[in-house]
Amino acid sequence: MRTAKRIDRLPPYLFAEMDRKIKAAQDKGVDVISFGIGDPDLPTPPHVVDALCSAAADPSTHRYPSYTGMPEFRRAIANWYRTRFGVDLDPDTQIQPLVGTKEGIFHLPVAFVDPGDVALIPDPGYPVYETGTLLAGGEPVAMPLLSENDFKPDLGAIPADVVRRARVMWLNYPSNPTAACVDEAFFADAVRYCNEHDILLCHDAAYSEITFDDYVAPSALQVDGAMDCAVEFGSLSKTYNMTGWRIGWVAGATRAIEAIKRLKTNIDSGIFDAVQRAGIAALEGPQDHLVATIERYRHRRDLLCDALKSMDVVVEPPRGSIYVWTPVPERHTSESFATALLEKAGVVAIPGTGYGPSGEGFVRFSLTVPDERLEEGVERLRTVFADS
Repeated sequence: MRTAKRIDRLPPYLFAEMDRKIKAAQDKGVDVISFGIGDPDLPTPPHVVDALCSAAADPSTHRYPSYTGMPEFRRAIANWYRTRFGVDLDPDTQIQPLVGTKEGIFHLPVAFVDPGDVALIPDPGYPVYETGTLLAGGEPVAMPLLSENDFKPDLGAIPADVVRRARVMWLNYPSNPTAACVDEAFFADAVRYCNEHDILLCHDAAYSEITFDDYVAPSALQVDGAMDCAVEFGSLSKTYNMTGWRIGWVAGATRAIEAIKRLKTNIDSGIFDAVQRAGIAALEGPQDHLVATIERYRHRRDLLCDALKSMDVVVEPPRGSIYVWTPVPERHTSESFATALLEKAGVVAIPGTGYGPSGEGFVRFSLTVPDERLEEGVERLRTVFADS
């Protein structure tokens, strides 16, 4: 059987490969502690679960949902943006619900990138920015995120011939995997750049609400000119511990949202209305859980970072996201150190090169590990760092 050439261009998905390695270790009897995928171990708030159960029992939710999402859900998103960022969005023309943001991120290049066009992607960055571009026939061009530039792209260093062919630029702050954070001035510069060069700025804001130490993440949409060139992807997954529910949105420039709507009406049939009602409950209901969630992640961040520092690892406690981006010992590559962690300690961390070439020299630890397992994992790390 012959597969399409576009499939040959797609690499194996990073986390599917990690699942395979974890299972192989477990089959050998290894007690694996995984700091791998960023899947919250904390429960979805009870009022959100109650809203789903109530809605699922309502036969009206059992039929096809609207392609463009429930009007009530779009209004809830618009109200959240107004309250959180002071951004006014038209729920009918500037917001499109998604079957999880991964779906929207993967499909966006189909709407904006023709074969031969360039998508500027962060390196290291979420792998789907690249794979979505490849499937659309586009050319992903890396924007290196280096520690000496606080893991921000140097827009002035992008070659002029690349800029001329660029149609899309991906940004993600707080960042996965680097956990880097930015201020509003950074987004103002990026918006000016994209307006000047007719590039669609796509900001993945999945971790905007998981921040520490008095840092408050800005939105790319709150700066002047953003509504002319930018869209932002929002997610309930990390904020409300709803990764399995598959619900998110994209918001911003009217023309871009219209193109995404046209694409999605030909791809899927929308989100189960009961899940959308739960999304409304999440955005409009009590937010008490978020304080407790952030405190839990802060505690885990401090525990891991303090332990790493005691092992003479130079690591800066992140101000956002659920990750710790950690340099590997000098004699190791990212891949060899991740392998050593698994083989010697039964600990899973993601090699930085899984997110792009500029991730070499780092591994990513996720904080979505129950406290007692995290503490045990930290003790196992000491052995490997001592041997390295």
